[in-house]
Amino acid sequence: MNNTVLITGATSGFGQSCARRFSENGWNLILIGRRTDRLDALKAELMNKSLVHIIPLDVRDREAVTAGLQNLPELFRNVDVLINSAGLALGLGPAHQSDLDDWDTMVDTNIKGLMYCTRSLLPGMVERNRGHIINMGSVAASYPYPGGHVYGATKAFVAQFSRNLRSDLLGTCVRVTNIEPGMAETEFSIVRFKGDASKADGIYQNTEPLTGTDIAEITYFVATLPEHININNLEVMPTCQAWAPLAVHREK
Repeated sequence: MNNTVLITGATSGFGQSCARRFSENGWNLILIGRRTDRLDALKAELMNKSLVHIIPLDVRDREAVTAGLQNLPELFRNVDVLINSAGLALGLGPAHQSDLDDWDTMVDTNIKGLMYCTRSLLPGMVERNRGHIINMGSVAASYPYPGGHVYGATKAFVAQFSRNLRSDLLGTCVRVTNIEPGMAETEFSIVRFKGDASKADGIYQNTEPLTGTDIAEITYFVATLPEHININNLEVMPTCQAWAPLAVHREK
């Protein structure tokens, strides 16, 4: 029987790339996303290599997550790997000028959505004494930057939640990994700038950023290591990126 992976945020970015990567090795796929047309297209693309079950929902909807994940078809019921990839950043302005609705959306998606999906699948993994929770964090969890305020804070939650899950699961064979990418060119910046492609392109100008394919390859590597190996935290940046120097404001 093939392994089964459930991927949130599967309609774009890291989630979509992970779906393609796991499909290459014939994994059963449960794909979650808000855009039904994209889920349908991805299913059609991958169904020759994998069994694919799609669930159109927004991970912010607790009842929909619970219903969708606790009533999986028999062939998909025993989820081996959960990839919490759904997430977003909105805006890059200073905190005092930010939109509270954007803050709520980031908290509800990056934190609550991740919690809902994890809590729905974790009991089954513990009961089977097998499974792997892979959370998509960010280097923003560790390194502040102007305009990163709530987004970075949500990813700091992901990092600490992942550590605490590892503590709770000690004595089981359920693994937990937090993957923290740096600059990566996906739809991330287009979403952040609410469809302004010129602003999004400017983020990556004259750089060679990570890609969704890069992160999918890393995720597949982490998920397919021998079961006695747990990668706790994996931070990755493109070679063109490093930590910023300390900022100093000087009066004129």
